[in-house]
Amino acid sequence: MSTPQIQQENTAKKVIVPILALIVLLIMVAWLAGSFNNKVSPGFETPPTALVNSASYRVKSSTEAIFEGVAASITAKQTTVISSRLLARIDKINVRAGDIVKKGDILITLENEGLSSKVIEAQEQVNAVFAKHTEARQNFKRANELFNKKIASQFNLDKSKANYHSIKAELTAAKQNLAQAQTTLSYATLRAPINGKIVDRFAEPGNTAQAGSKLLSLYNPLSLRVEAQVREQLALTLTQGQSITVELPTIKEKSVGLVEEIVPAANTGSRSFLIKVSLPYQESLLPGMYARLLIPAGHAQKLYVPKDSVAHVGQLDFVHVLVNGQSQRRFVRLGGLNEQGFVSIISGLVNGEIVITTN
Repeated sequence: MSTPQIQQENTAKKVIVPILALIVLLIMVAWLAGSFNNKVSPGFETPPTALVNSASYRVKSSTEAIFEGVAASITAKQTTVISSRLLARIDKINVRAGDIVKKGDILITLENEGLSSKVIEAQEQVNAVFAKHTEARQNFKRANELFNKKIASQFNLDKSKANYHSIKAELTAAKQNLAQAQTTLSYATLRAPINGKIVDRFAEPGNTAQAGSKLLSLYNPLSLRVEAQVREQLALTLTQGQSITVELPTIKEKSVGLVEEIVPAANTGSRSFLIKVSLPYQESLLPGMYARLLIPAGHAQKLYVPKDSVAHVGQLDFVHVLVNGQSQRRFVRLGGLNEQGFVSIISGLVNGEIVITTN
């Protein structure tokens, strides 16, 4: 093969290969753009027979109260921490977390041998002084009788009187020492100050109880309430004694509470007020659980359609709307269900439109 022919073939290859590559690229772009798919011209779709024979529903708007959910926590109005007033070793703890106690029940006993000895000593001191007091009183009475009969002198009467009052003062002091010793001894027995439930215990028998250190914590289950920080614009619409719906997601229930207290000072950081709402007693409620206050926030117009008129494609929701006798697929944004089984429409429909329902 001659040199000119080889050069012509090489030139042809250099031209044809880029052209073929360009053609293939254009075909791929057209395919990706959907040029080879069947296209549907814009317009209304022909309603299937099932839709034509189905019932229809005219969308109506209604005015309803709207509520704003505010995150809250359940707390106990009556809660207390049990601590010791003495530095003593713990002898016995009679309760554990979750136990129910009544006011006056013995919770913790501290070692009290030394305190009991002091009470006995103070009691004996009172007995000894009381004996002296009886003798001094009789001597003073006798001296007074002798003085009236002109037998004893004024000096003897005054001396008996002073001795009597001195011993009387000693008796009073001895009784006060006894009362103080008995009070100190009572500190060795820690009792429940309220009816309630033990939350936790922070010590064990054998530990040394420090004065002021917490040993137990308890609360009154009958005093549970909900506390929430409510934005100031919404909080100012509430009044003391107003009924508020409380949602309890953990136990999947709703309860009606009363506004018990509105703290008259806003939190400057969040611009909110602390609202406290009392709750009726429920055994399943515990302090610290999550709750939501449903606070009235005005009224709004809402649209509702039957639940069976809504169809779903993946995560999209749509309804069939009759427009000029033709069915038009309309994507909508759904809200919640009401008690009648109708679903609210947030967007996608307007009042008066007709949607097709299926039975």
